[in-house]
Order: sequence, then structure tokens, then C-alpha cells
Amino acid sequence: MFGKHNDSIACTVTECKHHCNNDDYCTLKKIQVTKHGGCAKNQECTDCASFETR
Repeated sequence: MFGKHNDSIACTVTECKHHCNNDDYCTLKKIQVTKHGGCAKNQECTDCASFETR
């Protein structure tokens, strides 16, 4: 959406407005990753806090 993708941030969430339409990467320069509780024990306990719907 914002042009060239960031080679350092792979992403398959096509519903996000920051997803590169041409391939599976994010177009942001950086993202914020957050956790759901006090201690993240697996992948399901984390989220991309930079997500915005299209």
C-alpha cells in the first residue's frame, strides 16, 4: 500500500493495510509486537500491534 516492502518483515496477513500487495511482506519500516499476558510462552501469546484493517 505504501510502496516498497520491508525485506526484514515477512507477513501473510493480507487483511492488514500495511501488507504489500505484490508479495508477502510488510511495508512499514518497523512494527510493534505485543503479548497477551505477563509471560509469552508460545507464538499464540503474541500479536502484531501495528495491524490496521484495510
